[in-house]
Formats: sequence, C-alpha cells, structure tokens
Amino acid sequence: MKRRAMMKPTPTLHDVARMAEVSTATVSRCFNFPDQVSEATRDRVMAVVKELGYAPNFGARAMAARRTNTIGAIIPTMENAVFARGLQAFQEELHASGYTMLVASSSYQADLEEAQIRALVARGADALLLIGHDRDPEIYRFLDAQGVPVLVAWAYDPALSRLSVGFDNAAAMQALTAEVIALGHRRLALISAEIEHNDRARARLDGVHAAMRLAGLAEADLTVVTRPYGIENGSQAFAEVMQASPTAVLCTNDVLALGALRRAREMGIAVPDDVSICGFDDIELAEVAFPPLTTVHVPHTDMGRTAAKTLVRMVRGLEVAGSRELKTRIVHRGTLGPINPALTQR
Repeated sequence: MKRRAMMKPTPTLHDVARMAEVSTATVSRCFNFPDQVSEATRDRVMAVVKELGYAPNFGARAMAARRTNTIGAIIPTMENAVFARGLQAFQEELHASGYTMLVASSSYQADLEEAQIRALVARGADALLLIGHDRDPEIYRFLDAQGVPVLVAWAYDPALSRLSVGFDNAAAMQALTAEVIALGHRRLALISAEIEHNDRARARLDGVHAAMRLAGLAEADLTVVTRPYGIENGSQAFAEVMQASPTAVLCTNDVLALGALRRAREMGIAVPDDVSICGFDDIELAEVAFPPLTTVHVPHTDMGRTAAKTLVRMVRGLEVAGSRELKTRIVHRGTLGPINPALTQR
C-alpha cells in the first residue's frame, strides 16, 4: 500500500493540454494527424509529452474511433535491399501523417502471405500495402468484405482494376532488351527470379520475349534459368546459362546480376568483351561493382512515399485519382557493350 501511495499518478491527455496551453483536440492531432498542426505547436506539445512521460492509450482510442492508425505492409523478402529502400520511404511518410507501419515477410510463399494478411486484419490494420497483383482472388474478396483498403506496389498494369503505385515491369525489361539487341546481340540468356507467385518476374520475362519478337529473334535464341534471390544463386545460374554460349545475359534483379558478374571473373570471362551482363533495380551495389553494372533504375523511394500518401487518403475516405505509374530508366554503366565480332563465329 505504501509503495502504491508513493507512485506518481499517470499523466493524462488533459495534463499535457494544460501544460502545453493547448486544447486536448490539438494534443490528439499531434499524435494522429501531425501534418495538421503547426511545427511550433507540435514541438511544444511533444516537449511536454516527453517531460511528463505521457503515453497515449492507443487501445482505447482505437476502440472509440474504430481505427488503429496502423498500416500493414507485406513484402516477399527482407533480404532484398530494393524493398528496404521503398519501405523506409513508406514508413517515413506514414509517420509524418500519424500512422505506424507493421511489416511482415512472406518468403514468396502464397499460403504464408495469406496468413499474414488475415493476421494483420485481425489486429486492426487500417489498410494494407501488398507487393504485386498475383494472389488468390479470394484474398481480395476477404479484404473487400472487411472494408480494408488495399494498395499494390512494385507493379503497374492498366488492365487491372486494383489500385496500384508502381511501374510497368514488362515495358521496362523490353526497353532494356531492345538496347541489348540493338548492340548486335542475338544469343541471349535470362537469369530470372522464380516466377511462381511473382507477377513482376513473369512480366519481365514477357518483356524480353516482346523485344525479341520485334527484332525477329526466335524463342530458341533465349536461354532461361530461374533461381531464388541471392548472389550465390546468380553465380550458379551464370555458369549454367553460359553452356549455351550467349553473348548477353539479362537478369531480373541486380543481386542475381552481381552473382553472375562474380562468376564471370572466376571463369576468366571478360565483361563486356566476352559477354554483357545487365541487371534490374539499380541497388547501391550496382554502382560500385566491377565493372559497374548496367541496370534499370526503379524509383523505389518515390514509390514508397506515393504509396503511403495514397493509402492514407484511402483510409481517411478521401478521393484517390487512380493507379499511379512511375517511370523507370536504363542506367548505362560498364557491363553492356556491343557484340564482339569474334563471338559471332562461335
């Protein structure tokens, strides 16, 4: 009893408001919608919050408002720097609007992603960010029935009605392949991420095929090997595709391309003199590789910020213009060059 009597009373919202000389509504906005409060007022309120040790009762607030101010994001893997960069921007933008991000990784397993979706909804996530469109339609019906807004990222397909913020994977890879072909390459290889439950990888494969058809190349001119994400997997795949003697090897992500580049050095194959290698994503390591990797730049940071702004509008019931397509571009570095005339004799 003595110990309980000595304990300080728990600070309340009213205590913060009185000490900061603002209304309780302003204190609430500082937590829920900080972008709606002036910086000076917000700083004063948060200084009082820190001094008093006040912690808002999010559980009670969520029950009253039927909203938790949390947004879930389910990504295929946490090992890919591409997703990390986009999610960092996504989280920063959510925080600025008073939302918290909950993140899960599905390891490219459809059943695990479904379980994570249901778990996040059960925990009261106000909305979800999902990567790519490829999943059982029943999942979308479940989310619609629960009234949970969903946004797809890292993919843009105007033929699909589901809202997305991303880029045209097929068009981006088609543009890269067209440049490879324009440099004289006719025997091509593709090291691809696994395409099951991965519409981005399938679209990039479609982009390669589209460029080849326009150039009059046959499907037999392309060797395709699929591997899980990883440098070592890219290295093993490169050794395999080189048995078909391609003059250019395209990869559906930079990590596989970096593995291919490493194996080329180990095999004594000069890049790009003996074979060209291209990646996709433009991660930081692409620029410092030797030679620096030619790749497709994806606007991950812009995509994360735009996705967060869109989902916040959806949660608040505000109008959303529609799906947003972001542009990619080819970054020319040192691993793509014209075909060596001597290679045409092989």
